[in-house]
This record gives sequence, C-alpha cells and structure tokens, in this order.
Amino acid sequence: MAFALRRPFSITAAIKQIPKPSSAPYRAFHQHASAFRPVNTLSASKPASPITALTKSRNAFHRTYVQPPSPVTGSQAGNLTQRLLYGAGIVGGTIIATNLIFNRETREDGGMPPYERSYLNETFMHTGLGVGIIAVAARALHQTGWSVRLMASNPWLVIGGGLAMSIGTMYGCFATSPDNYVQKYALWGAFNVTQAALLSPLMFMSPALLARAGLYTVAMMGSIAFVGATAKSEKYLYLGGPLLAGVAIVAVSGFAPLVLPATAVRTLMWTENIWLWGGLAVFGGFTLYDVQKILHHARLAERGVIKRDAVNESISLELDFINIFVRMVQILAMRQQRK
Repeated sequence: MAFALRRPFSITAAIKQIPKPSSAPYRAFHQHASAFRPVNTLSASKPASPITALTKSRNAFHRTYVQPPSPVTGSQAGNLTQRLLYGAGIVGGTIIATNLIFNRETREDGGMPPYERSYLNETFMHTGLGVGIIAVAARALHQTGWSVRLMASNPWLVIGGGLAMSIGTMYGCFATSPDNYVQKYALWGAFNVTQAALLSPLMFMSPALLARAGLYTVAMMGSIAFVGATAKSEKYLYLGGPLLAGVAIVAVSGFAPLVLPATAVRTLMWTENIWLWGGLAVFGGFTLYDVQKILHHARLAERGVIKRDAVNESISLELDFINIFVRMVQILAMRQQRK
C-alpha cells in the first residue's frame, strides 16, 4: 500500500498557481483618439474625406511602432551564463554539503562492488527512460486536448481511475517475472503512460518553469542518491517505517481541499504546507531509502536469493521523481506569482 499512497494527487493545486493573464483589454496608443479630437461645428455638414491627415499619421505611427524583437545583447548573454554558473554551483554545493552532513561514515569495503554498481546503473538507466516516456507522453496527450478534459472531469473520478490504473499496472509489473520481457515491459510502459495522463495538465505551465523544476529535481535526487550509494551498507534501511507514516500524513493532507469547506482557510493553509514541504522532505527520504534498498537487493541477487529486476527498482525512483517534481513546480509557480 506504500506505493499506492505515493501519488501526486494535488496536481490541480499546482495548476492553480499559474499567474492569470491580465483581463485589461489591449489598448494601442491610437485608440480612443476621437475623445480628444476637437469638434468643429462650422464644418459639421461637410463630408469627411476618406483619408485625412490624422489617419495618415496613425498609419505611419503604427508602422514604426510595431518593430521586430531585438536581438540578444551581450549583457543578456552574460546574465544567462551567470545564471548557469550559479545553477551549477548550487548543484555542486548541494551534493558536497549533503555528503558531509549525512554521509560521515562511508563504506568500509573499499568502494562499491562491480555487481552493485552495474545493478544501480541499470536501475538509473530505466528510471531516466521511464521519466522520458512520461514527459513525451504527457506532451502528446496535452496537444490532443486531454488536459482540458481531465481538469473538467469529476476530481473523485480522476483520483479513483488514476489509482486503479496506477496500482493495477504497477503491481502487475511487480508480479511479472523478469524473464517474461514482453509482458514486463508492456506493463511498465502502461504504468508510465498512466502517470503521463495524470501529469499532462502540468503542460499548461511555462516550459522554462518546468525545465527549472526538472533541473532542481535532478539536483536534489542526484545528491541524495550519491549519499545513499556511498554510505555504509544498510545504514538508512531503517527509514522505511517512519517514511511510510510520513507519506500517509502527506497523502491525507492532499485530500483536504476535496473534503474541507472553502471557509476553513487556516486549516487548508496548513494542509497545503504539509503536502508541499512535508512531501518534499518525505520523498527526499524515500530516495535515500530506495537507493540503499536497490543495493541491498543487488547483494541478494548476487547470492541467488532473488532475481535481478531493475525494472521494478526503477518504478520506486520514478515515483520519487514525480512527487518531488510536482512540488518543485508548485514552489516555483508560487514564487513567480508573488513577483
């Protein structure tokens, strides 16, 4: 049931953070000029000429006012380079700081064994491939109008159908033997398409905002995964129980907007903070736990206790990525709305 609860139910909360376009009508400089035009009563009976001097001046001003966009200047290119350098510094600093704080006790076996490294690399490869499938499928579904129909549907129907499809395809993939490649990858692909169908409304967001959220998510998960991969064996496996309790609280807080009345503003504010910041901490902890669990399963597979199955391991990391990414999108959208 842990995987059933680890779903981003509050996608619509992130969509609501999109800054609404201004409702003021477009107004050019040549509009309503008649309000300032003097009325000549002596020439009221004289018919107006088809093209007057005022009309010529309007047309001339309109032609000179509409200009093509200016090219990128050197200062703007310098600002972009500076931002990229800042982003790279933040990512590198996050990895170093996280490693120093949470990973003071490193492995005592001289490094990661080859079978653990290969199993972890294979899992990361499937995770990246799954995230790519979700992104491409979500974009394709959004272009077909699926996002509008999904947001106009009953939220309880969306949650129920999404849960049924996610749990069905996920546990079907878990139950399929890794030797049955066709069925295994078919269920895994169906799981990714289901996540894409639920996440497609995020495509209403700005592409730049989504790219930044994806970069921050990769930085966060990469730093935490580095800590989990280089820590002592089974050091963080005890986090499974507390994280399960935490994700249950986060899931319940995600249902609050559907149950509580709109007048309970303070309660809704607290539940949103729990879903946002508490969920970010919980799924960051799940990333650390899942990486150590993958290495533990690699040791079991090396001894022949279980079968080697990187597809099942990648689903856990995909769920961690989705939940962190959705919260990053909402945080960035809230910051953009305050500006």
